[in-house]
Formats: sequence, structure tokens, C-alpha cells
Amino acid sequence: MKKSIILGALTIAGLSAGAAAAGTLDDVKARGTLNCGVSTGLAGFSAPDANGEWMGFDVAVCRAVAAAVLGDATAVEFVPTTGKTRFTALSSGEIDMLSRNTTWTFSRDTDLKFDFAGVNYYDGQGFLAPKALGVSSAKDLDGATVCIQTGTTTELNLADFFRANNISYEPVPIETNAEAIQQYLAGACDVYTTDASGLASSRATFETPGDHVLLPEIISKEPLGPLVRHGDNDWADIVRWTLNALIAAEELGVSSTNVSEMAASTNNPEVARLLGAEGDLGAMIGLDAEWAKRAIEAQGNYGEVFAKNIGEETPIGLARGLNAQWTDGGLLYAPPFR
Repeated sequence: MKKSIILGALTIAGLSAGAAAAGTLDDVKARGTLNCGVSTGLAGFSAPDANGEWMGFDVAVCRAVAAAVLGDATAVEFVPTTGKTRFTALSSGEIDMLSRNTTWTFSRDTDLKFDFAGVNYYDGQGFLAPKALGVSSAKDLDGATVCIQTGTTTELNLADFFRANNISYEPVPIETNAEAIQQYLAGACDVYTTDASGLASSRATFETPGDHVLLPEIISKEPLGPLVRHGDNDWADIVRWTLNALIAAEELGVSSTNVSEMAASTNNPEVARLLGAEGDLGAMIGLDAEWAKRAIEAQGNYGEVFAKNIGEETPIGLARGLNAQWTDGGLLYAPPFR
């Protein structure tokens, strides 16, 4: 009797888990658009251009997923979120995935019930200060006023750093990056702290970027990446492996310009599996054979996305650093496509 009850409960649990797992993919297909949470505006990462079209490094992940799932990289509804609203938007189902500068942490992964689909940018928290302030180190900031976004890991990191170095500060809480920059440039705070990539992005938009310096200290590890809700394993697989497809494509020499040619003529078995020329990887995640080919064709490989949006030839001017492929001394690689 007990065995029957247990088996019955397990069956119901399995069916419930299966329904939850299939839910987001079915919803996205039925809707015909992907609802993707982004920032309220961070140059190079996620911000609307002059025509109102969303562009950027994080935006590209959304568009790659839309291309993989819907066959159309433009079939995305972008939902701007702040540090405070982003998690509510995801957990409530307002968005299907979150792709903005969000750090993978223990509590967000477990207590908030999210699944991070990987790391698309290895970052760390830094400090931006006016040259006129005359400081060369964050340890010189005793008594400084600091602009900081609420509801972020930077709040906790900042408190830890100042306490560890036995110096004091006065926080100036703000909601969005735009508000932080406005307050910082108006002199309402001495320095602004957030992810170093975000500081570089913001400085690039200043009228005189050279009047501001990034202090040398990086006080935290900030692995940034897209995330989805717990209990949605099939959908998490799609987001995870779409990101991995962009990363693997760079290593394997597959780009937006040669992807069709390589799909038709490659002798590399992993490239053939990635691009759907052989095997059934697409079927394993509920998609067709060319899901990854479409994602790469639409947005380019990881290196192309990086160079176009935030690389050294852009106003953001970020070097690859830790975000180089493992073959070039970075941390970046995708698990095997097999």
C-alpha cells in the first residue's frame, strides 16, 4: 500500500515537473515572442539606440535565444528592469528570461529559486572617481560619499570592503544606472561603484571621459549571466546551450559569415553536431536541427558579439581579459556538443 502511494506521489511529482519544464517553451512558441528582461539602459550591454531598437552584449543573448526558438532574432519584447524589479519580473512570469548585468550568487541560485544558464561576462566590482578628487586607490576613500544601486551585490561588497579596511563611507542610494550617473556627475557623491564593465560603459557616455578614472581595486568576483526560473529545466537547457553555442562557435572558428558554408562542408564532427549537420542535439531540447546555426547566424559567435558591443574598438573599450577563450588564457569555454 505504502509503495503504491509513494509511486503515485512520484508519478504526480514527475508530471508536475514535466509540465513546469515544458511551460516556458510552449508559452514562447504560442506567443510568438520572447519576453526578455534587460537593464534600464547600460551602453554596450543593453540600451535602446536612436531608433528605439535595443542593442548590446546582453541583448544579443536574448536575440540568439529568439533565433534558436522562434527562427527570428527580432521576435523579442524587451522589458527594462532595475536592480530591485528584475527578480520579481522573472519569478512572476512577466519575463521568460533575464539577460542583464546580474551576478550569479549562492542565494540567488537557491533562496530566490533561479537557475543561472552560465556566465557571459566575468566581472568584478570597481570604483569610478573624478580625476579632480585626487585619489589613486579605493583605500584613500575614507569618509567618501558613494553612489550605489540598491538591491545589488555591490551594496554588500562595498560594506565588506570598507569594514575590512577600517575606513568609513556614506552611501548615496540610487535605483538605476542613469540616476547614479546623474548624481555622480552632479557631485552628489564622490565616487560611483558597480561592476567595472558598467563603469567603463557609463564613462564612455560622458562628455569628457578622460576627466574620470577607474581606481585599480577590483573588490569582488562578479560572474554575470542570463537566468531563468527554477523548475523549468527544459527552458534552462535552451538558454544555457544557446549561450554555449555562441562560445563554442568562436573556439571552433564558426562565425556569422561562414556558418552556412561550414554547416554544409565541415569535416569537424563537433562543428557538424553544433550546426545540425549530423546527430540529433536539437531534438534533445525540443528544437529543430538548425537552432544553433540560426543563433550564430543572427548574432555572431561570442567573439563577434563582444567586439561589436563592448570590445576595444568600441567607445566602451573593454579588453577580453578573463573573457578570452581558454585557449587564449581566459576563463571561457563551452562544454562539448556531443
